[in-house]
Amino acid sequence: MTNNDILRRIRYAFDFRDNQMIKFWTLSEYEVTDEQVSNWLRKDDHPDFEPLNDKKMAHFLDGFIIDKRGRKDGPLRKPENRLTNNIILNKLKIALSLTADDVIEILQLADLRVSKSELSAFFRRPDHKHYRQCNDQILRNFLNGLQIKHRKSK
Repeated sequence: MTNNDILRRIRYAFDFRDNQMIKFWTLSEYEVTDEQVSNWLRKDDHPDFEPLNDKKMAHFLDGFIIDKRGRKDGPLRKPENRLTNNIILNKLKIALSLTADDVIEILQLADLRVSKSELSAFFRRPDHKHYRQCNDQILRNFLNGLQIKHRKSK
């Protein structure tokens, strides 16, 4: 999955407006324009489409965490230069204050069954012997589950 696709899915799942999304970047001390956000959200074949790099996506997710959980004391964390599906899944889990059971329930909404031990492997350090890489299917189903959960209640 591309960062642009993930951003579009997050926006749709939570029904965010452009100004709300810009606020997330601002909270992580990264300035973006309306035009940039519009270009990141465009379909891949649109002439004004602009790919969203990992660092800018990390700023967005960090701002999402700050918006939902509040700012921690001290300086902001430096955003990752390289994002993986594991990091994205973890940042969304943190922002939404989800427990392992919540994540499993969201995945079940998208008809994907995952055990607690399988899930915990995604949140381990990459050098841990039980670490497991989160593939696109898991992240896509998680985002679909978020959409089912948050869009149906509106």
